[in-house]
Amino acid sequence: MRRFLLPGMVLLIVLILWLWIAPPRAWLNLTKRVTVSPEVGAQLVLKYQCRRCHRIRGEGALKGPELDGILQRTDPMLVRLWLHNPRAIKGNTPMPNFHLSDTEIEAILAYLETLE
Repeated sequence: MRRFLLPGMVLLIVLILWLWIAPPRAWLNLTKRVTVSPEVGAQLVLKYQCRRCHRIRGEGALKGPELDGILQRTDPMLVRLWLHNPRAIKGNTPMPNFHLSDTEIEAILAYLETLE
């Protein structure tokens, strides 16, 4: 029995690290599901501290692009891809990958639509 205990523990630790560092999309969609609405999107913008780098409604920093009217200036699909994995779009971007679920991305996009 002890023979299987150590490999089992190592496997469990590796699995937990994998889900924490590079969670697969299915896991994110299962564990981070939200209601898609502008209100929830606004809460997510606060949760992920988007204003630390982006200006929204005149508040925040200008390290990244201003988000007011972003969906008019940029293809919404490109914004969706940025939120999905910023470094897949631009490898040296300072924007972190927040590992957002699909519903979180859609909620943030719903909020950004209200900023038009």
